[in-house]
Formats: sequence, C-alpha cells, structure tokens
Amino acid sequence: MSTSGATGTPGAAAGFAAHRPGLRPGVLLSGPLLDGAATVHLVKDTGSGNSFKAGPKEHFLIARMDGERSLAEIGEEYAGEYGRRLGDAHWRQLLAALGAKGLLAGAPERPAPAVPPAPRTLLRGTLPLVADADATTARLHRVFGFLLTPWATVPLLVLLVAMEALVIAHSGELLIAVRELFTNPVLLTGIAILLWVSTALHELAHGVVARHYGGRVAEIGLRWRLPAVIMYCTVDNYPYLGGRRPRIATAAAGAVMNLLFLLPFCALWLLAPLDDATHEAISALLLLGSVQAFAMLVPLPPLDGYRIASELAGATGLAASTGAYLRLALRRSPEAATYPRRARIAYRGYALGTVLVLVAAVAAVAAGVHHLLTA
Repeated sequence: MSTSGATGTPGAAAGFAAHRPGLRPGVLLSGPLLDGAATVHLVKDTGSGNSFKAGPKEHFLIARMDGERSLAEIGEEYAGEYGRRLGDAHWRQLLAALGAKGLLAGAPERPAPAVPPAPRTLLRGTLPLVADADATTARLHRVFGFLLTPWATVPLLVLLVAMEALVIAHSGELLIAVRELFTNPVLLTGIAILLWVSTALHELAHGVVARHYGGRVAEIGLRWRLPAVIMYCTVDNYPYLGGRRPRIATAAAGAVMNLLFLLPFCALWLLAPLDDATHEAISALLLLGSVQAFAMLVPLPPLDGYRIASELAGATGLAASTGAYLRLALRRSPEAATYPRRARIAYRGYALGTVLVLVAAVAAVAAGVHHLLTA
C-alpha cells in the first residue's frame, strides 16, 4: 500500500483528515477467508447485490468507516497495526474506489449488473413460489424457531443418534426392504413422494436456521432439470452470518431436517402394529432417507458438506484452491512453499478428509451390495 506523504495545503490536508466516511447501510463484511495462498474478506452491498474481495489491509480500513471515526483516527489505528502511515493520495484513491462501487453513504448507488433471467423451458428452469421469501421464512421461524433452542435441540439430536444406531443395527433387514420396494410400483411411488417432501423441508430448514441467526432469504422456489424437480431456498447473505457456528448450523440444517422427518416413521416402525407391506415400506424409507441425509454431508460442491468443510477450513473456493495447491505440491513447485502454513494445513486436510469420506461411502455401498447378493 502507498506510504506517500500528504499533499496540498496544510489547511486542506487537515480538513481532509477530519473527514468521517461511513459505509452505506446494508454493506456486509465477512471475516478472513483463505483464497488460494492469500487471505481475503468478502464485501457485499445488499442494496445492489454487488460484491467483491478485499485484502486484509483494505478490510481493516473499510471496517472502520462507521461515520464516527475520522480519516486521521483510522490512519492512527492503521499505523499502530501495520507500522505504516497512509498519505492523502492513498486515501483519495480508496474513497474514490468505494464511492464508485456505491459503498459509501451519500455516494450514488451503483446498480447491480443486469443479468437476464435464465431461460425457462420444459426441460429446465426455475420458478419462484412466494412473492416475499424472507417474510415467509420469518413466519416459519416464528412457528418453529423454538426447536432451535438448546432445550429442544439437544433431545432431538439424541433421538436422531438413537434412530441412526437402529438403522445401522438393522441395516441388513432394511436393505432387503429396499430391494423389495423396487418390485412394488405403488409403494415405490409413495416412498419417492415422501423423500421429495423431505427434500423440500430440507431447503426450508436452511432458510429458517439462517433467519434465526440474522440471515435473509432471497428466494424460495422450484428448480427442474427433468426428470428431477426440487425445491430451492437461497440465503442471500450466508457468508456474512455472524460467526462460523451460525454458518455451519445453517449448512447442516438441511441434513438434520431430513433425519427429523424420519423420526415419526421410526416410531411407527418400532411401536405400531403394521402389516408386512407397510412395515417393509417404512423400513425402506428409513434407510433411503438416512442415505439421503448423509449424502448431503459429503464434502463436495455443491453439497452442504462442502459448505461445512469450507467453514471449518475458513476458505472461499476451497475445492479450486485445494486443487491448485495440490498440483503445485505434487510437482514440488517452489510456489507451494509460499502458501502460509494455515492454508497448507487446510488444503491438505480437506483433500484427505474428502478421500476418506468417499472411501467410506464406496465401502458402505459395496458392503450393501454384497449383503443383497448373499441374502
């Protein structure tokens, strides 16, 4: 960054240093994130939807533009942190850039770039289902938000662990039920509909949990890529939710909802006097629903597990950055050694963790197939 001295007359320089810039309401700043070998912060104007990346030094300055601190005060803090003072030329350049992006209070708002709507055809497209997705999510949160309190969350998680222990213990029986399900078109259709409903609730759960932590839901709708038709729920400010825990909770909410959906069916399976066909159908639902939930936690984009892995690594573009780093490391390129230690640990950890998860998934599928062939 520039360290040029002040320019202009002393009075003008003093007046400029007294300026107290403030960000436009609705400007969001993320925490530090790895981006390749660099550390960046995401900056977004929720009014226009424009967003960009800023380095740590730029973020340090932008984050202190609250309309209360003067440039002189911000400059003193910057000098204390980085041991360098900024000259007027640098301040003018930074303020001009922020003003051009419409991020400063009083600056003309910069409209979002016009993006033509994606063509909607019979084969593929999207369809918003509600006029105000954020208000819809707020209403859902008022009704179901109590489930996100510790006194409700802890018992529910205990029940889910117990249910999955039962599924694992009876996996052989459930696998056979799945095999039989595919010979009964009526029951297969019914289970497919229930799994689709579970997917819809999965998406709404993301929105409700995000809302619980101050998030904003931009859109709820249907997306189809025939033959698949699924619901979607877009959380507009997910990367800017306050802290890692809310973001992980929001990402994990969908899979947890898939498992919660199975709880009443598990109770029926255990306690109700069911005929053989219904018992087998619920058995198949328990296994397929559990697989559906845990498949969402596989750490590959665009799955929820990838978002969780990105939060744990503290990275944006985790998969691409990991691939770039591993290519350099495998070629023993000197450039790989320039990555900070935190980045090397994060990218290696993500690669190893993903391989282990995929190996475990393949092993589970192989064991299931072997059981069916020998049953």
